Amino acid sequence: MRIVLVGPPGAGKGTQAVRLSEELRIPHISTGDLFRANISQQTELGKLAKSYMDAGNLVPDEVTIAMAEDRMGQPDAENGFLLDGFPRNVSQAEALDELLENENVTLDAVLDLEVPEDEVVKRIAGRRTCRNKSEHVFHVTYSPPKKEGVCDVCGGELYQRDDDSEGTVRKRLEVYHTQTEPIIDYYKAQGLVVTISALGPVDEITQRALGALKRDEDAK
Repeated sequence: MRIVLVGPPGAGKGTQAVRLSEELRIPHISTGDLFRANISQQTELGKLAKSYMDAGNLVPDEVTIAMAEDRMGQPDAENGFLLDGFPRNVSQAEALDELLENENVTLDAVLDLEVPEDEVVKRIAGRRTCRNKSEHVFHVTYSPPKKEGVCDVCGGELYQRDDDSEGTVRKRLEVYHTQTEPIIDYYKAQGLVVTISALGPVDEITQRALGALKRDEDAK
């Protein structure tokens, strides 16, 4: 299967992408991973992307598209892939269509993880991170520490990252609504969008997604 995963920040795309790629036995292609891999390996695309990032500028679509094209052309993606974070806007979606058309393949589905905006804010703004170990993350509602403000693992101070503040989250949502959400209508016109609720336990959402994808595939 060839799938694009979309949804607002805080929808759990990263978690579901890993689970779905394992269940469907297709590679999870994340934009973040592509950037990190190309930069660490110092590829020409990585050097180009880093030059924009170091200057505080957005990486142009053509660089992101070229990275995605290179990754989708690798042997493990021959029979399918799950794209996470790409395409990020309609221009990238059009470029992806062109790339796939050149390979005589098509997308099977665009899985839209639907989460109410207030829930997104609650999920992200409730995160608390350990100052000693950044991988130790708690949540004031869903996974609170035993002692408020103190990491259960190492005793470090828990704090709210600037990226997790409510104001920043709402700005990220504005960017999503403006830039990324239009691709849902773009793909709806092609009959590719499968929408599921991303509320509830992680395992339940995964099974919900797999069921929806199977029903969509059977209906075609």
